[in-house]
Amino acid sequence: MFSEKMQQAMNQQVNAEMYSSYLYLSMAGYFEGKNLPGCARWMRMQAQEELMHAMKIHDFIHERGGKVKLTAIEEPPGNWESPQAVFENVLSHEQKVTGLINDLVDLAIQEKDHASNIFLQWFVTEQVEEEASADGVLQKIRLTAEAPGGLFVIDQELGQRTMACPCGQGRV
Repeated sequence: MFSEKMQQAMNQQVNAEMYSSYLYLSMAGYFEGKNLPGCARWMRMQAQEELMHAMKIHDFIHERGGKVKLTAIEEPPGNWESPQAVFENVLSHEQKVTGLINDLVDLAIQEKDHASNIFLQWFVTEQVEEEASADGVLQKIRLTAEAPGGLFVIDQELGQRTMACPCGQGRV
């Protein structure tokens, strides 16, 4: 049974995932303004991935016979002190999202909602990957603090990011 409490929490997570998409799109704009197209591409891919996460939860709510309730998405910041500050924000944000997912798992266990618990395990695993990815880029950027040209190498690397198509039919 999909409880009202679980449905409300899942709807809040849809909003959180949509905010994440907005945040990463804003970060892409920041990098485009700094002429770092690889970083911008990485952020655009991240924004698309977060949108897919929101839709995955949206669809799950419907599959459980629930009602999706969309609410206003908070405006994300639009400026950062440096590329390093952007990726520090990315890591911090992903850690926050991990906490939100963990809270959902705890609620599913409390509500004895096994279907939601199983569904949420994919997100638990995904958040481990999200944090590791953000931390990996941040560590590389920190290593280039004394060699600004290194940022251009990282930008080139980040520009190679691809994303698996959710339909399983290739890459975008």
